[in-house]
Amino acid sequence: MNLRGIYAIYRFEMARAARTWMQTIVSPVVTTSLYFVVFGAAIGSRVEEIDGIAYGPFIVPGLIMLMLLTQSVSNAAFGIFFPRFTGTIYEILSAPVSYMEVVIGYVGAAATKSLILGFIILITASLFVDLQIAHPLLMLTFLVLTAFTFSLFGFIVGIWAEDFEQLQIVPLLLVIPLTFLGGTFYSLDVLPPFWQTVSLFNPVVYLISGFRWSFFEVSDVPIMVSLGMTLLFMLICLTIVWWIFRTGYRLKS
Repeated sequence: MNLRGIYAIYRFEMARAARTWMQTIVSPVVTTSLYFVVFGAAIGSRVEEIDGIAYGPFIVPGLIMLMLLTQSVSNAAFGIFFPRFTGTIYEILSAPVSYMEVVIGYVGAAATKSLILGFIILITASLFVDLQIAHPLLMLTFLVLTAFTFSLFGFIVGIWAEDFEQLQIVPLLLVIPLTFLGGTFYSLDVLPPFWQTVSLFNPVVYLISGFRWSFFEVSDVPIMVSLGMTLLFMLICLTIVWWIFRTGYRLKS
């Protein structure tokens, strides 16, 4: 494996994030803080507890997942789209690096940026509420798996998109709505039975539910089901990425 090639791609992407730290770090943190103030303070004053947990701490895992999902997709999508847009993708494809090494470099950098952001938001949230994590290792596992899985998904979006408008469609019209409807600010138990069943077809439900269980040992679906669905989605993304490089879809034209 060409570790130097992977590191070159990884370092370039991380350096780009450092140059745009206001957009990649500060902006999401401020946005999450506003979410927390509005939903945690305004609505939380009217909602005492959900599943025996104060509303303020209850929404923290959902808010972290909201930012982690959107930033993972956006970072990875833009990371691979920009070389395609400028034409430098052909230099990467002709370099002595394999397709797997290209994916590791771009996806690894996007996941790293998202994880850094996730930890910053976790620290920020702890300033607002008394937050305790029941299973730190499981929490870290869900963070890493989610960051890499949705960075892979963003990589696919970046290859599929033909222009900047399409690049924004999936995060704005798919990822964010699914996250809001995935139990970010509520438990599925508050929904009517029909909508509880419909919500189970939303893959984000399993991510948020498993992540919340690592904090409070409370979840909408069993923890092993959440972990299994996360791994299944990662496998699907890996399969699509393999097919893209095997066929040259949107890479060689």
